[in-house]
Amino acid sequence: MPEQRKIQVKKINNQPDLEKAFAIRTEVFVNEQGCPPELERENEEVSNHFLATINGKPVAASRWRQTDKGIKLERFAVLKPYRGLGIGQELVKAVLADLPLEATYVYLHAQTPAVPLYLKCGFATEGDEFEEAGIKHFKMVKK
Repeated sequence: MPEQRKIQVKKINNQPDLEKAFAIRTEVFVNEQGCPPELERENEEVSNHFLATINGKPVAASRWRQTDKGIKLERFAVLKPYRGLGIGQELVKAVLADLPLEATYVYLHAQTPAVPLYLKCGFATEGDEFEEAGIKHFKMVKK
């Protein structure tokens, strides 16, 4: 019988967990996708960070922050061996549940292959495809 997978997402409130989230993001965005490290590691101090684990093993990370436009969800990163297991959806749910009640405009820049994930979570594309850090994206807004 296959091992039961227990996905857990928590808001980060300590430096060791933050370092785990940064390591996941570095692996996905910098090593795998070739994003410049200085672009990947910006606005950290004004962001609310999250870490997802499977059976206690850190496998994904994300964050949200207030911008002049509204609340922006960012840096959704799932380690390659753990993609397709529902972790992304659990991260989105946890981040949305953490947003302030007065959050009326919630948006993100989705990498084009991830658009279906965010559509399932209640987001809609807005505008044309664009490039950010050398990667194709769509702006998506929570409906």
